[in-house]
Amino acid sequence: MERVKARTLSGFMELLPAQQVQFNRIKDILEKTYKRYGFTPLDTPVIEASEVLLAKAGGETEKQVYRLTKGDNDLSLRFDLTVPLAKYVALHQNELAFPFRRYQIGKVYRGERAQRGRFREFYQADIDVIGDGSLDIINEAEIPAIIYQTFTALGLTQFRIRVNNRKVLNGLFAVLGLEDRAGDVMRTIDKLEKIGAEKVAAILVEDFGVSTNIAAQLLELLSAEDPLAALKSFRGKNELLDQGIEELCTVVKYLGDFGVPADHFAIDLTIARGLDYYTGTVYETVLLDHPEIGSVCSGGRYDNLAEYYTDKQLPGVGISIGLTRLFYVLQEQGMLNEDLPTAPADVLILPMTDDLSHAVAFATACREKKVRAQLYTEPKKFKAKMNYADRTGVPFVAFLGEDEVANGVVSLKNMVSGEQEKVALSEAPAWLKEKVATLNVGFPIKE
Repeated sequence: MERVKARTLSGFMELLPAQQVQFNRIKDILEKTYKRYGFTPLDTPVIEASEVLLAKAGGETEKQVYRLTKGDNDLSLRFDLTVPLAKYVALHQNELAFPFRRYQIGKVYRGERAQRGRFREFYQADIDVIGDGSLDIINEAEIPAIIYQTFTALGLTQFRIRVNNRKVLNGLFAVLGLEDRAGDVMRTIDKLEKIGAEKVAAILVEDFGVSTNIAAQLLELLSAEDPLAALKSFRGKNELLDQGIEELCTVVKYLGDFGVPADHFAIDLTIARGLDYYTGTVYETVLLDHPEIGSVCSGGRYDNLAEYYTDKQLPGVGISIGLTRLFYVLQEQGMLNEDLPTAPADVLILPMTDDLSHAVAFATACREKKVRAQLYTEPKKFKAKMNYADRTGVPFVAFLGEDEVANGVVSLKNMVSGEQEKVALSEAPAWLKEKVATLNVGFPIKE
């Protein structure tokens, strides 16, 4: 029989057991935080009818979609979690309570060129609040609090949530006479951090015909230490701009009440997010010590989630964390906490007698105390058993030989310190639970 070479496709992440535990630990924290804010879980199909999934797609997005046929069915793998959410809300709008708050952590697929930190299959962790016809601005102020709590729970402190409002940008462009070049201007000012104000100004003037005075005025505003104060001179010149400034002021006003420290957020008028999609507040979150990573969490307010599926107005606000990419970058930067246990069990029980009843009973007693116990009964030599314990990383090994059984004790070895002591069988599960609890203290990410 000809052997097939085992391989994983490029752009698909496959983790070893210890890494998978680290990944799951981060995913679990995201889920717990989302639940704390009243979001309900949602799990939509990975495969949808192409006409449903691609109703709004086009350009590069449609080129990246994995499309397949099965019989007469034209199917596609989901490329994000927002479009399936739109379909879900449109389909079940009469059965849902609004505002509808959902979180979803799941895999999505994009057939883009695989490269370092960019994957074809990856997890996204999304939350969205969907309104029925309207959605109060307070929801847009709460989102940064959820971002703050999520990243703090992971162990990060050096991050900043950048906030802007698309109405401010669109109104500002109208005042400055740049409406017809809004897309080009936004893409250019998005390069401010990379190439600097001087080069941005040159591109605006030379490539897009922006006057020198307007370019200077725009860049001065974008670099202002107090953007809200700088925007005051533009009040009353455009209705959309005034509305955007008012919304931005409201969001900032409530951030402190929601528990977001002032040093963890900033108004940044260069943040645009999806030119054709977001209509109000927009967010980007960056790690201050690793600006090269770019945004690790982004999103914003949109006016009509499901316009391609229903006439009902369904405004919303949401954010997305590219979980796979974030994990990859954290791992690459050495920011994962290696001190937290990744073993599949807290204790490995090694029976040293032919009769296994005492070992089985001890394993059951441990599990009843919520101690993860694994019973190892393979007919291997003692050295092989201890090698197995080392390779799995279990913190404790329990020996149950004839002497231990006769005396009603169990020998417990700490695999880190090498210390070994005998504990009464009846007390050992509680003893292990207390010891293991001290090992699980800490955040999954270290800075």
